[in-house]
Amino acid sequence: MKRTKRIGILTGGGDCPGLNAAIRAVTKTAIFSHRMEVIGVEDGFDGLIKNKTRRLETKDVSGILTLGGTILGTSNRANPFAYGEEKKDVSKEAIKNFRYLKLDALVCMGGDGTLHIAHQFSQLGMPIVAIPKTIDNDVGATDFTLGFDSAVAVATEAIDNIHSTAESHHRVMIIELMGRYTGWVALHAGVAGGGDIILIPEVPYRMEKICQEVKRRSKFGKRFSIMVVAEGVRSEDRELVIKRRVKASTDPIRLGGIGYKIARQIEDLTGLETRVIVLGHLQRGGRPTDFDRILATQFGKKAVDLVLAEEFGSMTSLQCGEVTKVPIESAIKNLKKVNLDSPLIGAARGVGTCFGD
Repeated sequence: MKRTKRIGILTGGGDCPGLNAAIRAVTKTAIFSHRMEVIGVEDGFDGLIKNKTRRLETKDVSGILTLGGTILGTSNRANPFAYGEEKKDVSKEAIKNFRYLKLDALVCMGGDGTLHIAHQFSQLGMPIVAIPKTIDNDVGATDFTLGFDSAVAVATEAIDNIHSTAESHHRVMIIELMGRYTGWVALHAGVAGGGDIILIPEVPYRMEKICQEVKRRSKFGKRFSIMVVAEGVRSEDRELVIKRRVKASTDPIRLGGIGYKIARQIEDLTGLETRVIVLGHLQRGGRPTDFDRILATQFGKKAVDLVLAEEFGSMTSLQCGEVTKVPIESAIKNLKKVNLDSPLIGAARGVGTCFGD
């Protein structure tokens, strides 16, 4: 009799709403529809290196659809090909544990860093299927990633809430958002929240243009301005503001502080009182939106389909409303940035939004 198929699931990189919904979808589809065994790998690739696993049953994933975070835990420092501060290659240990667990496939959920690792293992022959997850939405070959819509919802609510205090005190309010080197979160939340000025990494800003805009608004009776700033924006000198560096991480650079830098310049150049709100990890927390719950369910089911079809080295993808598959390699080839010809940028400019250029 043929052995029951056994698949593993891991979540790597930063957490976000929608991961638990995807874990639930993979587990329930595998068990209910195909009588598979499901093994949860804990703390990302660290669990594969150290053999930290647990069997998942349907009861383990019941009720987690609405939960943020990941019940399996995660890590953005556990790169098996460059592990720890010494950057040691322990990939053979991970492969050894994969075989010890008698897994037929591994479903990896993650962003750019996790997907690069998944691709490397795939090239070494490990049967892998990936699900794209990141609030930054910077993974190529898919319109949206898990967690992005939820992060935009959190950021939009924060912008909504800051309007009243900005207007009451006649201040310039800067909301600094995550997004790394792309402006997807800032653009979508800025438009949804009615930001007067939106700064994204794809559009280098000019300080004089920003000051000109806040003074123009003040002159015409708008005694406050809402500015939405992506953490990775650069002025025309192209210099990033880096908060700190974490050597052991797959991406050692930690961005942050650009909002305070711009605030100081605005106060010095215009005399207008300016305040900064940094949302930070609030964007990663909370309940997933309905969009992310639905996308996670579809991605999870599709991932199991790809395992059964033995289409390894593939990633689930949303393209023009349809859930499909793409090679992992195509998803990590280039960082997906906001297109300057984007209809959303055009619509924002149409209603008078300034992009600092």
